[in-house]
Amino acid sequence: MYVKHQMNRNLGLSLVRVTENAAIACAKWMGRGDKDAADQSAVNGMRLMFDTIEIDGEVVIGEGEKDEAPMLYIGERIGKAGIAAPQVDIAVDPLDGTTSTAKGIGNAISVIAVAPRGQLFRTKVFYMEKIAVGPEAKGAIDLNKPLKQNLISVAEATGKRIEELTVSMLERDRHNDLIKECRELGCRIKLFRDGDVGGAIATCMEESGVDVMTGIGGAPEGVLAAAAIKCLGGEMQGRLYAKTEEEKLLKEKQPDMFERILTLDDLVQGDAALFVATGVTDGDMLRGVRYLPNNVVKTHSVVMRSETGTIRFVEALHHMDRKPAYAQVSK
Repeated sequence: MYVKHQMNRNLGLSLVRVTENAAIACAKWMGRGDKDAADQSAVNGMRLMFDTIEIDGEVVIGEGEKDEAPMLYIGERIGKAGIAAPQVDIAVDPLDGTTSTAKGIGNAISVIAVAPRGQLFRTKVFYMEKIAVGPEAKGAIDLNKPLKQNLISVAEATGKRIEELTVSMLERDRHNDLIKECRELGCRIKLFRDGDVGGAIATCMEESGVDVMTGIGGAPEGVLAAAAIKCLGGEMQGRLYAKTEEEKLLKEKQPDMFERILTLDDLVQGDAALFVATGVTDGDMLRGVRYLPNNVVKTHSVVMRSETGTIRFVEALHHMDRKPAYAQVSK
């Protein structure tokens, strides 16, 4: 019980320092047109701060395999890993919204999800079909059913007319058919260009105005979003999507893997998950990094805990002259 308590109550606030460091490191690249440099700066900042956290962590959702280093790769062990350190699974996206950051567009975040060892869904498949809703529509979605049927069910659950329902999805050509279905039904549509972790979470935020998030996005982002939605009391379903030739061959050999509907409990087991994020650019949930006079930086973060449903927003002022490590990775 002590380890669980320590992970839930103390680790969340420690992890804020990790996402803050990543956000500060990459925010200076906002609008400069170099998404790779922004992403690498976020990775460097995140890894640097992870080394100070008392965990025995394994990255189960990250930037790919070890040969793709220096990204935070699947299987990488991170943390100080002391004798009493909790053993945890870690899902990371140092910069969810690389293109948004490079173009100076909103909703880019640095994000982490953590759960006890063995409780986060593991996959090397890159894409996932998803549908996510807030607490009022919990129980109203089924990824096996047509989108129109899901939208009608969500409208009934939320007490809205179908023309009042807002559906959000990534602005991609692969979603043209979904957009057509929404328009034929009469729903409102909100497209976003990048960063579908925040897009999924928006369904649980009343002020966002989003009722449903759907479409094909990253599988890593799906696991990260699931951790947050579990904390917020919403619902999400996913299904792995084969895009590459290698994945299509895998689907032929293991069709059940790609036909299985992944529920929230499949993606994030148990009730001890943590979700932590810091804004890089201004978004629906978090404000972006601000540069103030006298070398002071302001960040806005959120810490969510699934066991209690506690949501904490953390606003911090960083005196960069006293934090040389931050300044080093943000160059």
